[in-house]
Amino acid sequence: MTKPTKIRAKAVDGIVDFRMLMRHEMESGLRKDKTGEMVPAWFIKEFRVFLNNEAVLVGFIGPTVSKNPYFKCNFEGKAGDTVKVSWVDNRGVKRVDEDLVKA
Repeated sequence: MTKPTKIRAKAVDGIVDFRMLMRHEMESGLRKDKTGEMVPAWFIKEFRVFLNNEAVLVGFIGPTVSKNPYFKCNFEGKAGDTVKVSWVDNRGVKRVDEDLVKA
């Protein structure tokens, strides 16, 4: 199982400064291990960011993104709103994490 997504969401004047760190190995499928065997591809395919259960960001990524992807964006919101992040990888592993927007 993967570690929780680190979420930082801070509201200032009605704008949420949102940052997340998705903890994932993100293997491209092109690397070899110590024995010379190919390491199978394992990467996040899709992620979604919700504010109070309404999608504010949908992203599609793939094997070219580095380990532990970090994303930052801004959207309208206020302190006390709920931010939820969900993602799914190419092996079907899913993760959902949430936090409150801070002041």
